[in-house]
Formats: sequence, C-alpha cells, structure tokens
Amino acid sequence: MDLRKLKKLIDLVEASGISELELTEGEEKVKISRNNETPYQPQLVQSQPQLVQSQPKPNQNEEPKISKNVEEADGSTINSPMVGSFYRAASPDSSPFIEVGSTVKKGDVLCIIEAMKLLNEIESEHDGIIKKILVENGQPVEFGEPLFIIG
Repeated sequence: MDLRKLKKLIDLVEASGISELELTEGEEKVKISRNNETPYQPQLVQSQPQLVQSQPKPNQNEEPKISKNVEEADGSTINSPMVGSFYRAASPDSSPFIEVGSTVKKGDVLCIIEAMKLLNEIESEHDGIIKKILVENGQPVEFGEPLFIIG
C-alpha cells in the first residue's frame, strides 16, 4: 500500500474521532486503531476550602428573617464560618451546648455545624451572655449568617 495513502488514512482516523479503521484492498489489509482511553488514576487533591458568600436576590415583598432577628437584640453577633447544618447539641439526646442567658467565655463551644459529613465545633469569639439564638436546631445555615447574639 502506498505510504501517502496510509498517511491520509491515519489523518482521517485522527480527524474523524473514530477509534478504529480497517481497510482491505486485494491481499493487503490495514487496521488503524486509535487509543483514546487513558487508564483511570485516582489522585489525591488537597485544597483549602474557599468560603463564598452569595448575595440573595432582594424580594420586595419580604424582609429577610435574619435582619429582623438581629435588630431585636443589642450585642455582637457570632456568624457562621461555613455552609452546613446547625446543631445546638453534640447528639440528639444530649443537652444543648448553650441556652439563652448562658454565660460563655472565649473558646467555649456554642454549637456544631455539619459540613460534608464533618462535625465542626463553633467556638465563642467573645466573653459574654447569650442574648439570642437566631437559628433553629437542624436548620441549614449559610456562610456569614448570624447564629447568636452575645452581649
């Protein structure tokens, strides 16, 4: 078989995306195969999670619940450092970490936020008294969402 013809066949296979071409001319037989498959090789990818705060679209008929709750009590807010599910206790049958009126010190555990099957303890950033708990147990929370008001 002519080398130029063979080259054209190879180019045809590459350009067309077909995986195999078999051609028989008289006694000559040519089979051109293309191996696109790369074996699956698992890779461990480690990266720092990036926290992204999305801005909700304003609804003209409704005021956000969070701003109402935050405005009702004076003090500092403790915001969620991540997206996840908010839990007030370590397990469903345990007592909550804190209640309204609880005195907390910097570093005390206030709640747990479950994110991607990981339980993250959220610690107090300030000393003070819990004035208000802004999130219900088991409720999903967003990054930056106020969780507690501490005074």
